Amino acid sequence: MVRIYCRAHHATRDGLCPECRELLEYAHCRLDRCPFGADKPTCADCPIHCYKPAMRERVKRVMRYAGPRMLARHPILAVLHLLDGRRRAKSR
Repeated sequence: MVRIYCRAHHATRDGLCPECRELLEYAHCRLDRCPFGADKPTCADCPIHCYKPAMRERVKRVMRYAGPRMLARHPILAVLHLLDGRRRAKSR
């Protein structure tokens, strides 16, 4: 999703711009430290908000743009993401 957003908004062809690379690295770091581990729900349904408010806004902006476009580019991943969004977080 970050790559789709970056290509459209920052005109990058290969890889990510520094701003989007920073966002992706931050997201990976936060996911690695998530207490839910493999049982993590989508961030919108998670009871724990582990992103800083500014980073949450950046991620929301990326997802709002790239989410609908993912269906055309990566239909299987898009459907799996939608199904994953229906899953609720288990108690810690």
